[in-house]
Amino acid sequence: MEIDPFVFRLSIFILSIFIGYYVVWSVTPSLHTPLMSVTNAISSVIIVGAIIAALAGDNLNVFQTSNIFGFLAIILAAVNIFGGFLVTQRMLAMYKKKKKDK
Repeated sequence: MEIDPFVFRLSIFILSIFIGYYVVWSVTPSLHTPLMSVTNAISSVIIVGAIIAALAGDNLNVFQTSNIFGFLAIILAAVNIFGGFLVTQRMLAMYKKKKKDK
């Protein structure tokens, strides 16, 4: 009996959703900043692949499916990186000592 590849990949995807949920929500607040830094590093690798996908194909037809999805991936990964830096900056600001006014 052979398992359909679609069902196999779908089950891996569903399992990864549950694992990701439990991993992210079990992180203590002091580890959120390093976790966001790793997420930003992964998103930068995604941008490199998205640039390659966006520039794939011939020069005559710019609106191919790979070009459009590559461009969307660049935008979404850039938003993810920017948001990650904002969250990291906010988390680091929580650990700074506040100045007292004299």
